[in-house]
Amino acid sequence: MEKKRKVRTGRVISDKMEKTVVVRVETIQQHPLYRRMLRRAKKFMAHDPESACHLGDWVRIEETRPLSKTKRWRVVEVLVRGQVAEVQPAEIGRELEAPAPSETENTKVEDAENKEGMP
Repeated sequence: MEKKRKVRTGRVISDKMEKTVVVRVETIQQHPLYRRMLRRAKKFMAHDPESACHLGDWVRIEETRPLSKTKRWRVVEVLVRGQVAEVQPAEIGRELEAPAPSETENTKVEDAENKEGMP
């Protein structure tokens, strides 16, 4: 009798490790008392030997034997490639800051103030 392995589908939220990706799997459950639908999420470490997965990809993962302390899943296939911008957090902060005025603009402002004060 062959046992069926668990299969999950989720989005890759980290691919910074070698041959490992972190996959976020979301499930929807109904609250037992209030009957409200709740969205629950769990993160799984999955083995990706070819490093084929990238940030934002939708992947199918399958349960497997323990590969490391936290890794018990492996990537079976990439379902959809993600559309994630390649912008670093440091670059985002620079775009939001106002550019500092250059020295030539400062001297122009000082010259204009000096001319206004003279008769």
